Amino acid sequence: MEHLTKQTFLEKVFDYENNKEWDFSGERPAIIDFYADWCAPCKMVAPILEELAEEYKGKIDIYKVDTEAEQELAAVFGIRSIPSILFIPKNDRPQMAAGALPKESFVQAINEILLSETPVSNN
Repeated sequence: MEHLTKQTFLEKVFDYENNKEWDFSGERPAIIDFYADWCAPCKMVAPILEELAEEYKGKIDIYKVDTEAEQELAAVFGIRSIPSILFIPKNDRPQMAAGALPKESFVQAINEILLSETPVSNN
C-alpha cells in the first residue's frame, strides 16, 4: 500500500492540473483511502485495506492519502468526512464511498466496480 503525495497522485492516478475530464493514469483499478491519523474510523479501515492489498496483489492498487498533509487533494475531491474511499475502475468513472466500510463491502465493491469485466457504456 502506497501513501500518495500530490506529486505521486498526479503521476499515478489523475493529473487534475492539466485535465478537466477524468483520465485515470493507473495501470490497474485502484482504491484510494482518504484518511487522517486522528480519525478513529480510519484506524478501523486501515487493517482491512492492508489485508485487501495482499489478497488482490497484482489485480488492484490501494493507495492512502493523508488529508491533513495533502489538503489540496482532499479539496479537489470534495472530501468532507473521513474516511472517504474512492473506487477507481480502469475504464470508468470513479465512485466515492464515505465511512468505515466492513471488509465484505470492500470485497463487493472490488468485484462489482473494479474487477467487473463489463464496461459501462456512456450512450
